[in-house]
Amino acid sequence: MKFEKINEGNYLLDVKGYVCPHPQIYTKKALERIEPGDILQVIFDNPSSGESISTMCENFGDEIIEKKKEDGQFIWNIQKS
Repeated sequence: MKFEKINEGNYLLDVKGYVCPHPQIYTKKALERIEPGDILQVIFDNPSSGESISTMCENFGDEIIEKKKEDGQFIWNIQKS
């Protein structure tokens, strides 16, 4: 797991290689560390994690503003509410 600030208001969370529920847990913790309006880019490779991350975002009001899939990896940009 890697969490880092890319630049002002943009963060990266790399949870490739982790299976449920770890990607969701790490995503939740990362979102708690950033400010409202900031963007968290989450990179994961476990397809079932997408459903749990999506549900979590809906429950907390965070918005998934972009979803991409490249080379078996999912790259989602989440804006914290």
